[in-house]
Amino acid sequence: MSILINKDTRLIVQGITGRDGSFHTRQMKEYGTHIVAGVTPGKKGQFLDGIPVFNTVSDAKKETGGNTSVIYVPAPFAADAILEAVDAELDLVVCISEGVPANDMVRVAHHMRGRNTRLIGPNCPGLISPGQSKVGILPSQITKPGPVGVVSRSGTLTYEIVYQLTQANIGQSTCIGIGGDPIIGTNFIDTLSLFEKDPDTKCVVMIGEIGGTDEQEAAAFAQAEMKTPVIGFIAGKTAPPGKRMGHAGAIISGSSGTAAEKTRILNEKGIPVASIPSDIVPLVKKRLS
Repeated sequence: MSILINKDTRLIVQGITGRDGSFHTRQMKEYGTHIVAGVTPGKKGQFLDGIPVFNTVSDAKKETGGNTSVIYVPAPFAADAILEAVDAELDLVVCISEGVPANDMVRVAHHMRGRNTRLIGPNCPGLISPGQSKVGILPSQITKPGPVGVVSRSGTLTYEIVYQLTQANIGQSTCIGIGGDPIIGTNFIDTLSLFEKDPDTKCVVMIGEIGGTDEQEAAAFAQAEMKTPVIGFIAGKTAPPGKRMGHAGAIISGSSGTAAEKTRILNEKGIPVASIPSDIVPLVKKRLS
């Protein structure tokens, strides 16, 4: 099985006629994702590789039964694209766009309160359930179906660790990049909860980084609420205090956001933390044995 996406996912691509949207639409379609529609305002009636284009998400959903959207639009328009998908009452919205202003995401977060739509991102690579569906930009060739869930704040580290697992013949149930911005739609605890409910996910790899307290809070949740074992990795061990490392959310404040502090808390909560990405493989093998 998997979480959030599978063979029944019916995908709408917002920004399908743009450079990134068209390229990744073809990549997702080639992988086998069921793409039912695209959305670009003013381009209703056009087609991309046989996929119909609509002016609005609401029209696309009504005509095709789409239940998920992925957003490839410039940052200034990303928040409105998310809100449009939420108002269309889609089950899942995945925003790939980076550089979305934090103030825009405050508006999005407020608008989504009480709604049933789940948001992944922004500034994320999306997710893939190997052998079933891909929504976003994760490279499918490095994945394989299996029992390990992967959740990460970092896109490129997701790729590295998934590759390490696949090279060791350890497959994945779902790999998901939640994004590293200060305000995101789905956090570690949300994702761990979903993996815990998936009977075919036997182990979870959680890839964190410096800044904030999300990893520490997730560790407490895992200890209290999960039977599925969790393996950790924290990026940014050599980052100097006060420096932002890659993501807007990766800023150390005092000692709480350092890699050393996060590693200590995870270990205290029973989560082993790999020193380097390649160390994750033996830790996973031990939990699966």
